[in-house]
Amino acid sequence: MVLNGKRSKWTSVLSGVPQGSILGPLLFLIFISDLDDEIISKLLKFADDTKVAGAALNESGVRTIQADLNRLYHWSVDWQMLFNVEKCKIFHFGFNNRAASYTMGNKVLWR
Repeated sequence: MVLNGKRSKWTSVLSGVPQGSILGPLLFLIFISDLDDEIISKLLKFADDTKVAGAALNESGVRTIQADLNRLYHWSVDWQMLFNVEKCKIFHFGFNNRAASYTMGNKVLWR
């Protein structure tokens, strides 16, 4: 293979997609296309960032958000594409927010 006038060697790729490949972003989008299946809360995706938003005005709202976080965590384990739980944060907005604690896996998320 010749690239930019230089000869390159072929190499086997055992997993993943080479960084910077033309198909990488498309394959990533296909790979995560089912990430929001069965998620009740609002899910926002941009590049490799994911945000979950929901109203936690009562215990039911807190349980819904936690259930969605559990589904996302299990998806990431099943597909071997783990969330960096150390970088996950919880933001509470509003006066009626219950300011509940949430977890992903066995880790309590930082508030």
